[in-house]
Amino acid sequence: GATLYITRDLATAAYRKKTFNFVKSLYVVGGEQTNHFKQLKAVLKEAGYDWSDDMVHVPFGMVTQGGKKFSTRKGHVVKLEMALDEAVDRAEKQIEAKNPNLENKEEVAKQVGVGAVKFYDLKTDRNNGYDFDLDEMVSFEGETGPYVQYAHARIQSILRKANRKVNIDNISLVVSDAEAWEIVKALKEFPNIVKRAADNYEPSIIAKYAISLAQAFNKYYAHVRILEDDAQLDGRLALISATSIVLKEALRLLGVAAPENM
Repeated sequence: GATLYITRDLATAAYRKKTFNFVKSLYVVGGEQTNHFKQLKAVLKEAGYDWSDDMVHVPFGMVTQGGKKFSTRKGHVVKLEMALDEAVDRAEKQIEAKNPNLENKEEVAKQVGVGAVKFYDLKTDRNNGYDFDLDEMVSFEGETGPYVQYAHARIQSILRKANRKVNIDNISLVVSDAEAWEIVKALKEFPNIVKRAADNYEPSIIAKYAISLAQAFNKYYAHVRILEDDAQLDGRLALISATSIVLKEALRLLGVAAPENM
């Protein structure tokens, strides 16, 4: 006779514990399977396997398009390869419009297009669904991956123009405006953000933080003459350099590249 999902999962759980002796075993499976994993853990617990407490169901919401559920049987699907190719193409068109002389345009377009799809998926609270919309994903405006990447690239451009060695480990920073202070407060929170994301298996915490930090930098950029040659120039450069480092690391944790030119 045929086996059941539950019997296969029971055998697999025992095999994984014996083979890998895991500290945590994460099941990243849709939220509709919550009851199944509760039953799986309950059976293992009843059988005396206390390590079942280390098995964690990490549920996620449903992805729709136009408000409709994806269905392979009905042919209502978006193939990932085609979606990524389209995202890269749209990213390249926007880059062409913004910076037509960019040397490594195709490489950057791939980083932006693929990163846009990843970022959009991960910025949504894990238990919530979202509507698959490439136009919104690849936009350079709004709460998107390209918006965060562009903030990072803009900082790199400013640092190249400054043409000064920036030492963020030994700098006297005078915070004299509200915009700079918002960045300082945000940078201070980054370690806590990463820990909270890890503790809750929730990458959206990092994605939303990256958006917030990029917004804080763009506000600072709009109100402050960063490259003005005065006594606080090195401090301002150190501040945006630190911002760039944190934006790049936040993107890296989400599996998204941080181009230095866009």
